[in-house]
Amino acid sequence: MRLIHWLMVALVFTMLFVGVGMVSTAGPAYVSLLALHRPIGIAILALVLVRLPLRLATGAPPLPDDLPTMQKRIAWGSHVLLYLTLFAMPLIGWGMLSAGGYPVQVTKGFTLPPILPHDLRLYAVLREAHTVIALLFFALILAHLAAALMHGLIRRDGVFRSMTTGHRRVPATTSEHDHSEDTVRPLA
Repeated sequence: MRLIHWLMVALVFTMLFVGVGMVSTAGPAYVSLLALHRPIGIAILALVLVRLPLRLATGAPPLPDDLPTMQKRIAWGSHVLLYLTLFAMPLIGWGMLSAGGYPVQVTKGFTLPPILPHDLRLYAVLREAHTVIALLFFALILAHLAAALMHGLIRRDGVFRSMTTGHRRVPATTSEHDHSEDTVRPLA
């Protein structure tokens, strides 16, 4: 799960930079960026289709017991939104291109079939949706990153560590602020 997570992180960040580059240029770089954008989007869709069933089967690593209930609910909700967006964005992009009559070329020899009929009004709606959801997705990613850094740098409760090495630090003391005597416990 960690390998898929970090591979998706790399693809999503690449996609964000490619997307920003696409909307900020009308020059020859646009065609190259678009040729990169489409297959990365399909790769993200494929990975989320692998990752989501695995996550549902294995469950998420537990959050610290002392984390307030509201923060646990926000964490759960943000993960649901991340999965929904990771699934929806490539499908909206694929549908948008289908409605616009554009091929979704994954590689030079492999083009995906259209999933929607050619309809320029639908293309315009999906293009706007793709843009708005991309901006909201960026904000969601920033919030997710901020939460990860808060767990890693401020709380030091092992949540960030569980995303990297797979081990969670469990305080050996009862003090909330003294984590110098932490012990390491592997996640189940």
